[in-house]
Amino acid sequence: MKLNQLSDNPGARKARMRIGRGIGSGKGKTSGRGGKGQTARTGVRIKGFEGGQMPLHRRLPKRGFNNIFALDLNVINLDRIQAAIDRGALDTKDTLDVEALVRAGVLRRAKDGVRLLGRGEIKAPVRLSVHGASKSAVAAVEKAGGSVAVLAAAKSAEPAA
Repeated sequence: MKLNQLSDNPGARKARMRIGRGIGSGKGKTSGRGGKGQTARTGVRIKGFEGGQMPLHRRLPKRGFNNIFALDLNVINLDRIQAAIDRGALDTKDTLDVEALVRAGVLRRAKDGVRLLGRGEIKAPVRLSVHGASKSAVAAVEKAGGSVAVLAAAKSAEPAA
């Protein structure tokens, strides 16, 4: 076999449909767009328009809100930290915080901090400094001989009235 003899199986590549090239092509005249009017045009089309009737998305009640003060935390489980320790990316002698986890490649970016969850098990005694931790995660780390320091969220210095 030579490189100039390579080819696709018959029928593997299909020629594109040439629309708007006469009625003999099967896709002539309206080119598959149907009749006249706004829907036959390119560009503008009213999405969700129901002929003047109140659209479904406006008939349904609004619900919920977006909390602008919520922290966007990275969620990490114990098994990911143990895997990073096993491959030598994390040093158990240091305090493991957001920056250490980003440097080790466990997290992509710092965001607003880290929340530790308890999936998996941790064997090495580690000192963790995180913004939140589940009870099971704290128990598992302390059982392995480590400690978890939960950092307080940054609060405004306004006195409560």
